[in-house]
Amino acid sequence: MTGVGFLGTGIMGGPMATRLAAAGFPVAAWNRSREKAAALEGVTVAPTARAAVARAGVVVCMLSSGEACDAVLLGPDGAVAAMTPGATLIVMSSIPVGTARAQAAACAARDISYVDAPVSGGERGAKEGTLAIMVGGDAAVVAALGPVFAPLGRATHVGPVGSGQLAKLANQLIVASSICAVAEALLLAERGGADPAQVREALMGGFADSTVLRQHGLRMVEGNFVPGGPAKYQIKDTGTALALASSLGLTLPVAEQVDHLFRDLVANGGGDLDHSAALVELRRRNAVPTKINA
Repeated sequence: MTGVGFLGTGIMGGPMATRLAAAGFPVAAWNRSREKAAALEGVTVAPTARAAVARAGVVVCMLSSGEACDAVLLGPDGAVAAMTPGATLIVMSSIPVGTARAQAAACAARDISYVDAPVSGGERGAKEGTLAIMVGGDAAVVAALGPVFAPLGRATHVGPVGSGQLAKLANQLIVASSICAVAEALLLAERGGADPAQVREALMGGFADSTVLRQHGLRMVEGNFVPGGPAKYQIKDTGTALALASSLGLTLPVAEQVDHLFRDLVANGGGDLDHSAALVELRRRNAVPTKINA
């Protein structure tokens, strides 16, 4: 099978690399913290990013930001310069649309195909292979990557390069807004005298039901804010979406308020908590004590 180079084996990347190895792909992985890659079953640890990609037909990049991706991928000593002409780079990180298009141009200059394919589904989706994968790129290239995407989740081709990132920004606005709405609803129910855990149960199956209510709502009622998706990364995405909206002449008032709430959460020490900890910031603003159980 095609060899896969995997760059970034954190909360999401680690289980994704493991699933590719379990599906039969030879996977060479690199991570800045070597021990994270070394703990992955069936995965060969590469000493450098360049070594991870040198013999790979497909390279997956799952780093934390556009800046981190550029630092590892581009430049004379970057991983792209070590890739074999004819190989394909899949950037599955959430990065700005313009960054994805610039990376694609750099790859094209070296006869390397480029696809932007950010994901949604969190740590659970990465472990279970149920990620929603939003893919931007040439249709023929995307079709050929079907076997690579299959162990990771459901891939949907949404348009040319950059379109995957546009879809992910839409996803992130919906997720972030939904988290804040669920947090406000459960806080209102609690302060009004209802059991928020039972209110959550009552809402499931109705029009207010959602993956956010089921997964993040459960975190909220349990006080479990161990990060699956850290809040500090949420503001990266909401900030990117608002900057793009501004460049397009759009005003997104709900997104602006959501972004402000998450920025306050991070400023008040909650950046490393799960993004469901929007509830923690709401409690702080309303002088309601917070109990964090994990």
